[in-house]
Amino acid sequence: MGDFHHDIATEFPELSDRIHVLKTGDAHFARLFDEYHQIDKQVARIEQEIEPTSDDHADALKRQRLQLKDQLFDMLRATPA
Repeated sequence: MGDFHHDIATEFPELSDRIHVLKTGDAHFARLFDEYHQIDKQVARIEQEIEPTSDDHADALKRQRLQLKDQLFDMLRATPA
């Protein structure tokens, strides 16, 4: 079995300081961050076959996770170092 979680801090380790700043100072970022991680946990449970679901639902969750990841990354890039 592989690593099923795609934590934002693990995905972008070079941006960990910016992640912390935005999580504590930007409510919109914090909400998207939490939503991303909730979906990521759900996808991991599906991939580990703990939580059964249809392929369509799993794919929809993965697309939603990717959209959130893109939004978060855009916000991180726009934040000064």
